[in-house]
Amino acid sequence: MAERAGRAGWTSPLRRRRGPDWAEQTPTWRAARPALIADALKRASARPSGNWFVVGASRDVRPGSPHGRTVGGVEVVLWRSEAGDLHAGSGICPHLGAPLRDGRVVCGTLVCHWHGLALDGSAAAGWQPYPVHDDGVLVWVRLDGVGGEEPSERPVVPERPAPGTGVDAVFTAVGRCEPQDVVANRLDPWHGSWFHPHSFVDLTVARAPRGDQDDAFVVDVSFRVAGRLVVPVRAEFTAPGPRTVLMRITDGEGATSVVETHATPLTSAADERPRTAVVEAVVATSDRRGFALARAAAPVLRPLMRRTAGRLWRDDLAYAERRWTLRSTGRFPG
Repeated sequence: MAERAGRAGWTSPLRRRRGPDWAEQTPTWRAARPALIADALKRASARPSGNWFVVGASRDVRPGSPHGRTVGGVEVVLWRSEAGDLHAGSGICPHLGAPLRDGRVVCGTLVCHWHGLALDGSAAAGWQPYPVHDDGVLVWVRLDGVGGEEPSERPVVPERPAPGTGVDAVFTAVGRCEPQDVVANRLDPWHGSWFHPHSFVDLTVARAPRGDQDDAFVVDVSFRVAGRLVVPVRAEFTAPGPRTVLMRITDGEGATSVVETHATPLTSAADERPRTAVVEAVVATSDRRGFALARAAAPVLRPLMRRTAGRLWRDDLAYAERRWTLRSTGRFPG
């Protein structure tokens, strides 16, 4: 795999790669064994989450306005105090059921727009807060009634580049499927060059998981930038929790950058037409001297990063939705 030379002076991260035509690639269906993917999904599903669910991007919960989301069929409202502290709780006003997401935040207090019930984040008038965590990129809420596990004080947040050294962007999309269908998609790296030829070239799974002690998919791949220009890297895919898949670049341009894919159920487990939110956080970093300019230009880069993620998830949500449809109708074991 091409690596940046350790010599003085600037070198381009781009490589020119013609690559085989789409149909001339080496087929990957034999290597992508259903049992191997199913075992990786089973191990991920058995890992504890502490009942924590990703709600969205930290910057989506802005001072001065409430933010609403439904998680596992439970309405949740989030807002910030004047000091920026995060609060969360039931999105249903305990008085007459008004949607608190439509209320107003006045001096850090959430005020219901039906009758003026004011909430400062502590239990009041039958309203109960939920544990909440802001990791600086994503917001998490703990719903013990939805998760049904032993609760934990904090969510399992994957290791990321040090704060202030990267550029982060968060993309969200919703599909008609369950979280396991999203996770199964990400635990199948073999589909990359076939299903996303606009984004990936020369994808090779260098090592598949060998069990609990060696649970990573190691992948060599070139990210397509434009035409024949690509950026080759080595990456590892792991599943630190039942609804999270982490891709970390371990070698090549942008080493230590991560892509976190979180699958949050929007509907209850009993719903016959489940909906799942894909919340994907990209935290990109580089040791190149010019990367400081990228950090300064983060507000401009974030829409581009979200657009790139959206192009991939346009494909992958179709993959996840079809998996759920076939599995739920008994036409494929999944």
